[in-house]
Amino acid sequence: MTAPDPHTGAARSALAPPEPFERLSIFFPMWNEEEYIHRAVGAAATVCHGLVEAGTVLDYEIIVVDDASTDATPALADALAAADRHVRVVHHERNRKLGGSIKSGFAAATGDVVLYTDADLPFEMCELERALRVLQTYEADVVSAYRHDRTGEGPRRAVYSFVYNLLIKAMFGTRLRDINFAFKLCRRRVLDHVTLLSEGSFIDAELVVRAQRAGFTILQIGVDYFPRTRGVSTLSSFGVIRTMLREMVAIRADLRKVTPADARAERP
Repeated sequence: MTAPDPHTGAARSALAPPEPFERLSIFFPMWNEEEYIHRAVGAAATVCHGLVEAGTVLDYEIIVVDDASTDATPALADALAAADRHVRVVHHERNRKLGGSIKSGFAAATGDVVLYTDADLPFEMCELERALRVLQTYEADVVSAYRHDRTGEGPRRAVYSFVYNLLIKAMFGTRLRDINFAFKLCRRRVLDHVTLLSEGSFIDAELVVRAQRAGFTILQIGVDYFPRTRGVSTLSSFGVIRTMLREMVAIRADLRKVTPADARAERP
């Protein structure tokens, strides 16, 4: 049984391996991550090298988004970029928080598939291989991971996250779990179609909500979770929570003006 190749129109065996991705982009938003930057970039480079050798991707880039760090992060990032052509750095002149950093990362990424995650590596980077396979096998547009076990982050954050996910489901009709987890793998067409507004931590949910609203296919996979052991997380602070709630209300109002579209019609 054969199927036409989408690029050449020629018949292609149904058993043939899937076409490789042209370029994979991985980016890390970083603010004062001098303790994690080498481990994060090193893990990404190792996995990407293996994906190139396996023929899953033809090329890759690793982007560090330095959010006006005040420690050694900017200098370390520049040194990594100077030593490896696959590494690039985006510097913010002022601190733009998580939302601004993620928007900078998506804007800087040139790959046809893009992964965003945190510098503290909350999951094993080798899970990326599985996520890419899911993206291809099921012709999905976004793969969003959830954590199998969240007890390592402490009871307060676990409760906050549970309530937050319930709010997102109630306000936006999503069925995804752990929507704020820093593992979002997106095809380029999603990023070309969706415009993100959030400047804070609500941006994870906003990406999923807007992609869903546009008709893109979103799948989830479960991963083992490794909580931060060094540095400080501010995601459960009162100020961050207040900003997230304010942005939820504003973006819900904005989405009422948007007519849902069938993104599948735009696929090649």
